[in-house]
Amino acid sequence: MTTISRRHLLAASAATLGVPAIASAQGAAKPRLTAISQWSSGSDGAAISALGKVFEEHGGIWQHNPVPGFTTDMMNKLRAQILAGDPPAISQLKGPEIAAWSKIAPTVDISPWVKAAGWGDKVPAELAKSCQPAGEWIAVPLQVYRINTLFLSAKGMQRAGLSKPPATWAEFNEAAEKMKAAGMTPVANGGIRWDDGMKFEIALAGISPDIYRRAIMELDSDALNSKEVLAAFQQLRKIANWMNPNIAAQNWQVNIPAFVKGDMGMVLMGGWAQGNLMRAGATTADFTSGSAPQENGPPCFDLNADCFIFWRQKAADLQAGQKLFADVVMQPSTQAMYSKITGSIPARVDVDLSGHDFTDGQRNAAQNLRDAIGQKRVVLSLAHNMAQPNGITAAMIDVLTDYVHNSAIPAAEGQKRLAAAVESAQ
Repeated sequence: MTTISRRHLLAASAATLGVPAIASAQGAAKPRLTAISQWSSGSDGAAISALGKVFEEHGGIWQHNPVPGFTTDMMNKLRAQILAGDPPAISQLKGPEIAAWSKIAPTVDISPWVKAAGWGDKVPAELAKSCQPAGEWIAVPLQVYRINTLFLSAKGMQRAGLSKPPATWAEFNEAAEKMKAAGMTPVANGGIRWDDGMKFEIALAGISPDIYRRAIMELDSDALNSKEVLAAFQQLRKIANWMNPNIAAQNWQVNIPAFVKGDMGMVLMGGWAQGNLMRAGATTADFTSGSAPQENGPPCFDLNADCFIFWRQKAADLQAGQKLFADVVMQPSTQAMYSKITGSIPARVDVDLSGHDFTDGQRNAAQNLRDAIGQKRVVLSLAHNMAQPNGITAAMIDVLTDYVHNSAIPAAEGQKRLAAAVESAQ
């Protein structure tokens, strides 16, 4: 595969785009939006389709081109369009990738729209920072997921004789042993790389948010070699031993029937698990959810957020479409609609979640986020490209995937390989 540098991409895109200013008068052009994302099926597919309908109800033309698969697949499509001088009006990007890609092609300063909507102080600071890498807003967050969420099967809890969710990893391990003794598979898992990596970050976030921030977000060598990271590898090994080893290259959703039935007990997953469960026919009586185990202090919030970046356009109808999209997405009603479908929580922290369309799990996650912001216990997801750019993330996930699927690798060796991967990828 040919590697294209950001410098070459920038030169190509600048030459073809011409970088015009946004038209001050968009005339009578009917707002049109071209969009790229990963979302084509499941609750995410349903939510983005619903968003498109809202956009159309506001007078716009919605042209969404999903690229199913991992983030890299979508980025390859985006790269091809930028090289062709035809970037979409918006595309799904998140975390440090927003800053990295903003150097590749011209973006739109949407700060005036953000200010007019009173949006800036309604978004968690960590998230807001990623959307304005050079001080200007160039992206808007669509929704927020708590990665460190523990879902429990109601029938599985009953079958194992458990009356409350585990609050610490020791309690989690005890619950898993009881589920195993009851003839269940304790942890419902997928066979995809990000799923493996996510189990590690949930373990480490629950052991020490401070070490997580230093090791995963700051790539501090001492933190990567700390006893807390070693403990996370040890906990990851236990989790891996409670998963179904026969699930390869499949999403975790294949386990939904078994989870609802009580043949599988727990799911460690972001809030989208709720959206997938509901879409598969489960009800709130079939499961509960809350923060994953936390060893010390109040629960931290391991944050993943889906955002859209705005690419500079020549056509007046696309410029009008970008403005309309920003206005629609920043509305509390749109934020609420989207989260009701996916199981996320709104990026706006002031959206009312008291209605019956939201679950106790979502309300718990929203309160957890507000508390974590005040306590400075918000961390950014590794497996979902929030903590690091894609290249460093991929190198770390390679190590974690190998570790999960090879029980012969000792925890200390896994830790050593992770630190080495970080050093090589930087």
